[in-house]
Amino acid sequence: MAGQLLTHNSTARRMAKTILNGFRSYFADYLNSTLSAKARFEKADWHGVQQANVDRLELYKDKVAQTVQYLGMVTNKDIANLELWSEAKRAYTQLVFNFPNFEIAETFFNSVFSDIHDHDKINDDIIYVLSSQLIEAPEAEYSIFVRYEGEGFRDTFRRILKESEFSLPGEDIELDLDCIMSVFNQEIVPQLTGSAEQIKFDILESTFYRSKAAYMVGRVVDGDQTFPMALVFLNTEKGNLYVDTALFNDDDLSVVFSFTRNHFMVDAPLPYQYAHFLKTLMPRKLDYEVYNSLGFPKHAKTEFYRQLVGHLGNSSDQFIVAPGIKGMVMTVFTLPSYNIVFKIIKDKFAPPKEVTHQIVREKYRLVSRHDRIGRMADTQEFDNLVFPLDRFSDELIAELQKVAQSSIEIRGDKLVIKHLYTERYMTPLNIYLESATDDQIRSAMEEYGNCIKQLAAANIFPGDMPLKNFGVTRHGRVVFYDYDEIATLTDCNFRKIPQPRNEQEEMQSGTWYTVAPDDIFPEEFPLFFSGNTKARKMFEEIHAELYEVSFWTDLQEQIRNGYVVDVFPYRRAKRFDRGKNSVLEVFSD
Repeated sequence: MAGQLLTHNSTARRMAKTILNGFRSYFADYLNSTLSAKARFEKADWHGVQQANVDRLELYKDKVAQTVQYLGMVTNKDIANLELWSEAKRAYTQLVFNFPNFEIAETFFNSVFSDIHDHDKINDDIIYVLSSQLIEAPEAEYSIFVRYEGEGFRDTFRRILKESEFSLPGEDIELDLDCIMSVFNQEIVPQLTGSAEQIKFDILESTFYRSKAAYMVGRVVDGDQTFPMALVFLNTEKGNLYVDTALFNDDDLSVVFSFTRNHFMVDAPLPYQYAHFLKTLMPRKLDYEVYNSLGFPKHAKTEFYRQLVGHLGNSSDQFIVAPGIKGMVMTVFTLPSYNIVFKIIKDKFAPPKEVTHQIVREKYRLVSRHDRIGRMADTQEFDNLVFPLDRFSDELIAELQKVAQSSIEIRGDKLVIKHLYTERYMTPLNIYLESATDDQIRSAMEEYGNCIKQLAAANIFPGDMPLKNFGVTRHGRVVFYDYDEIATLTDCNFRKIPQPRNEQEEMQSGTWYTVAPDDIFPEEFPLFFSGNTKARKMFEEIHAELYEVSFWTDLQEQIRNGYVVDVFPYRRAKRFDRGKNSVLEVFSD
């Protein structure tokens, strides 16, 4: 018996070492991917930027699969045995103790386990439902920022710019400093209590890269007061860089780190230290949101699940059918005390929907790998997620059993949902307009049109564009969140509705002309307003060009010629006036 136990423990330890080796291989490649972001930015290799984001997402999946393969080689035991996994977890916990990236390593262990087992076998004795290590404020020896102090403000900012990691020179550093100081003097200086020499500037060592911009992120420390700070750099594409704006409040920074934008490329070998630093700047951000922004979506799912379990333990309200018009493809539910919606693909789709379950999943996968440019909500995908049954209203249970029976299973006092997506809750645009003032309607319609235009410029056609498929964020931005009919813009065929050739065709019911699956008729877009005449009139005053075929075909031509858009996460008014017009100005927020 003792010999058998020793063999079991020995096998478990080999499993633990194999998984840790897989994690180390993944994390090393992950860091190399982020380190190369600087070169892509300085070379203005925007297509390379897009591909690197996709490759990094695939990297995790590939390393997990490779590790599972190795597990079958290092032992002749049944690697599906749960007792063996329990011992492997204990061995792994010892191996990652005091690791600077232990939380990501634990999630990797979970992913390997889940690749072999169903997710409904989740148990803290077997995987890391909770972390094995106490999450505390970072120790002092983990220094992830550079501190600047003891100089005048302009001289401090000059040092920050000159000591940045960029290899390209600044286009006009004195102009950059003039612009930065103008905002700093207006927004921060009136709130400071200390002298310039007493104020501290903490700048994270690693620069954040995303799309066509680079962000130096830090904070201004004045005694007990702390102000967020981000300097945004753009590439002139002629061998120089310039500062496009400087942001000094948590609302602006929160939009930069929004759930509607892609993950950053940032060299963060100490992920928790970076997450903790960022949360001090944006206290309303949850752990999973910050990890998502840092480029760790799998760990973000771990943190989301922990946060969800914690919320359920501290609340008593029930999940209900989400308010608003029901969708044809998804059934959606929410918890009133929780700002997340849960979306399940229905078993059957009502006409005229012709998509399949697989097509819907592919659409959501496309969004997860595409540049969302601040206009598409991030989603997280879960399999076999277990909920307490008594937290679901009778109405919701009846709805799920009616439209998504194949996706749910009741096991005693638990409800298992076999596949679902989660998204941040936003007020549906059609509901928002019902109680909006005229000024709010006009602003929302401007945003709605900008959202469609910016998605199109990023080579995404929303497909189904009724107001109910768009949401309004707390910052007043309009975001698209219904992906079952999205298409690549360059795959669409935009047409003008043909004129009838004779009286018979004119009087014919329905369309007398042929329509292919990829045909789009912009003249029909007013139908998406569903009777909201005031909103429609305001929309047409601002965005009438969206009804013209030429708007769409011109964009298609630009994209096919290699044009890569970027929409920066701050208002046009925030951009510094440098005495010239950016080619990207038309797509600024």
